[in-house]
This record gives sequence, structure tokens and C-alpha cells, in this order.
Amino acid sequence: MTDQVVKSLTDPAFLIALLVGIAVFATVFTVLPALGGNQLKTRMRSVALERDELRAKQRARLANEADRRRKGLREEQSIGMRNIVDRLDLRRALADEGTLQKLKVAGFRGQNPLTRFLFFRLILPFVGFALAAIYLFVLGGLPDRPAFVKLFVCILVAYAGFYAPILYVNNRAAKRKQSIQAAWPDALDLMLICVESGMSVEAALRKVSEEIGSQSVALAEEFVLTNAELSYLQERRQAYENLSARTGLESVKSVSQALVQAERYGTPVAHALRVLASESRDMRMNAAEKKAAALPPKLTVPMILFFLPVLFAIILGPAGIQVSQRGIFGDQHNSSSQ
Repeated sequence: MTDQVVKSLTDPAFLIALLVGIAVFATVFTVLPALGGNQLKTRMRSVALERDELRAKQRARLANEADRRRKGLREEQSIGMRNIVDRLDLRRALADEGTLQKLKVAGFRGQNPLTRFLFFRLILPFVGFALAAIYLFVLGGLPDRPAFVKLFVCILVAYAGFYAPILYVNNRAAKRKQSIQAAWPDALDLMLICVESGMSVEAALRKVSEEIGSQSVALAEEFVLTNAELSYLQERRQAYENLSARTGLESVKSVSQALVQAERYGTPVAHALRVLASESRDMRMNAAEKKAAALPPKLTVPMILFFLPVLFAIILGPAGIQVSQRGIFGDQHNSSSQ
């Protein structure tokens, strides 16, 4: 048996076949990774391509949104609206600096939104009064109420129509400020990274506006507008002050003042941005803690109205059923009669 094994191992044909097999295995082992490709590089390449696609989609969406808003801002005014507003001098009667500031904070810029705002404040009370009068006096709404009550309802509807544009602008401004405030700490971090990498303030604003648009379109628009104002305004301080005025946020105002001081006295902008970014995140954390601390008082009334009645029903329910079936003194009466 041993002789046969030794003879097989020393056979030239067997040795040639073994060497050929080893050579084929080594060749396949060497060439296969090159043919199959590096999985890590493939995954990294796919991730990079997907990231580029997502950025392209975000930029396209932001461009469409900006075009839509720009079209709305540049939309030609209705001649009738403008004539009515100018003839009645509604700008002096219904508009002041506070109204213009509210419109800016809400994202409405230019004379066209102001004209529409004043026109609707004039026309909506009459429209509301007419609709309420038709419903109450013609269609027979509130038939059991006297005429003076119906007239009072019509006046209330007209009053609501007069203040409806103000409520809309305030609601729009509050949502816009909330969107900017939520994305502001991340925007400061991005701006800090850009400034520390050697970019100028204009280039940093341009880069941050491209990156932050996925979180807040309003903040991206403000950065783009501020970048444009830095280019054509004579004083850069005015551009920063306009940014804080348009947003209406204290955090943005503090950053604008820091940038003004940094350019005036030559202090490092990166240091100021680092401190303000940390303070902004602390302020957001404090606001979240404040909301969390306000939850227990707010939950008191719902607990009393919805939780305690169910709890009392569960605790006292079996006792009430037992009392209803046997009576309070039923058992004592039966025992005494026996």
C-alpha cells in the first residue's frame, strides 16, 4: 500500500497534473478580485453618486421654489387694486412701519404684497357682511333670533374680515420664524466651518444657503439676499442689519451685531461664530427644557377630565354593582329577620 502511494507521488504525470492544478488555482485567486471589483470602492462610489443625486434634487427644488417666489414678488399689480389703494390713501390710513416690518418677517417684500394686503383689509369686511346678511336675512339662518342679533352677527363677521389679513400675516411670520430658528444653529456651524477653511463671508453665505435649503428654505433665501446686499450696498453693516430686521429673531440679531463688530474692529469672525453657535444651541436646549417643564400644568386639566373619571369607575364600579344587586343594608336586614 505504501509502495503504491510512493509510486503515485513520484509519477511524472501526477506531478504535472498537480502543478497545473496549483497554477490554475493561483491564477484564479489572483485574477478574480480584479474581475469582481472592490466592493468597498463600489459602495463608496454608489454612496457618492446617490449623495450627488440628492443634492441635485434639493438644488432643483430650491431653484423652483425661488423662481416661484420671485415670480410672485415680481407679479404685476392689478390696476384696479392699485387705483383703489391710492385713491383712498390706504397706505396712510392702514399701514405703518410695523405693518411693513410684519410683511418683511412673513416673507412678503416689495409694494405688490403691501397693495394686496391693504386691498383685502378694505374689501373683506364688506364681503363678509354681505355673505352673512344673505345667509341670515335671505336664506333664513338663525330663524329663532331677532333681527338685531342677526345684525350683530353680520357686524362680527365684518370685523373678523377686517382683521383676517393681519392674522394670516402673523401666522405666516410665526411659521417662518420657527423654520429659521430651527435651522439656525446648524447654519452657524456650517458658516463656522466655511470661515475656518479660508472662505470669505460672502462665499460662506453662498455655500451655507446651498446646504441649509433642505432644512429651511426661508433661511436659505435670507442668506442669498444678504449675500446680494453685501455686494451692492455701500455699507456692509446695513446688509447685516437688514438680515436681522427681516428675520425678527434675537439670535440672528446677535450674530449680525457680532459680524458688524468683527468687520469694524478686525476681530476674528470664526471666534465670534463659534461662541454664538454654542450659545444658539444652548438657547434651543433651554427652550426645549422650558417646553418640557410646562407640560405637567398643561396636562392637569386633561388628566382631571379624561383619566380620573375612568379611574374612579374602575375602582368604584364593582362596589356599585354589588350595592345595586344586594342593597346597602340588605344582608343585615335578612339576618335580623331570621
